[in-house]
Amino acid sequence: MTIAIRQLHPHFFGEVSGVDLREPLTPQQAAAIEAGMDEYAVLLFRDQDISDEQQLAFAINFGEREKARGGTVTKKVDYRLSSGLNDVSNLGKDGKPLPRDHRTHLFNLGNCLWHSDSSFRPIPAKFSLLSARVVNPTGGNTEFADMRAAYDALDDQTKAEIEDMICEHSLMYSRGSLGFVDYTEEEKQMFKPVLQRLVRTHPVHGRKSLYLSSHAGAILGMSVPEGRLLLRDLTEHATRPEFVYVHKWTLHDLVMWDNRQTMHRVRRYDQSQPRDMRRATVAGTEPTVKQQAAE
Repeated sequence: MTIAIRQLHPHFFGEVSGVDLREPLTPQQAAAIEAGMDEYAVLLFRDQDISDEQQLAFAINFGEREKARGGTVTKKVDYRLSSGLNDVSNLGKDGKPLPRDHRTHLFNLGNCLWHSDSSFRPIPAKFSLLSARVVNPTGGNTEFADMRAAYDALDDQTKAEIEDMICEHSLMYSRGSLGFVDYTEEEKQMFKPVLQRLVRTHPVHGRKSLYLSSHAGAILGMSVPEGRLLLRDLTEHATRPEFVYVHKWTLHDLVMWDNRQTMHRVRRYDQSQPRDMRRATVAGTEPTVKQQAAE
């Protein structure tokens, strides 16, 4: 069966057919999917009833698995998943929805903000692959924004102004914007800000894109208020409807996106009902900027 990709949005987002993710990929299939990611930035694979092991095996066709440490306030002893996947559910270790006042639940509400996965790491993530194991009946759509098209639509003066800007990214910025400010000293060290370029260039096709995220809370060389205003203006621009695709999840969807070219956010949903989403994350290979100045 030959892989085919149907574009679902004028700028990006493709739906893939002709592949069963329960089976190992051939080199030709892996190359076709990677090329599809370069072109469309987000790919949807429907009806993929896969195990954690099959999801991880699919992910490592595209690079090494990212190490999960440093992206959550949940202690390892309380992890629900032991397979190596990131738990993006609203569930506790007992398999039931977390209480509304649970610290992990409050921290995870930051996923409702526009972001790029792992931009808070010195080497940010390449691809994310999210599998829908239990779909919440109310809400929970995921929105994706094409940061290449958003960059292309900027005026020349703004492009020149932001070309060499460096931002600080931290989970404490994104969570702090929602009022989550209570951290242990160990967490403060773990979530210490890192540096990222504001404009990235894709290593394959060379298109430039905005590298924005709710994790970005400062721009080097600017006052905090001035930097945050610029970041807010750029985010408002980049998430205008013409740059956004809304994905309504169905059971066993797998959506794969390129964090170097997109932002995403989950919309609010009924937290009293289970939502089991599991993410494999493909590690990036290099920092966007040297990190020494952040130390």
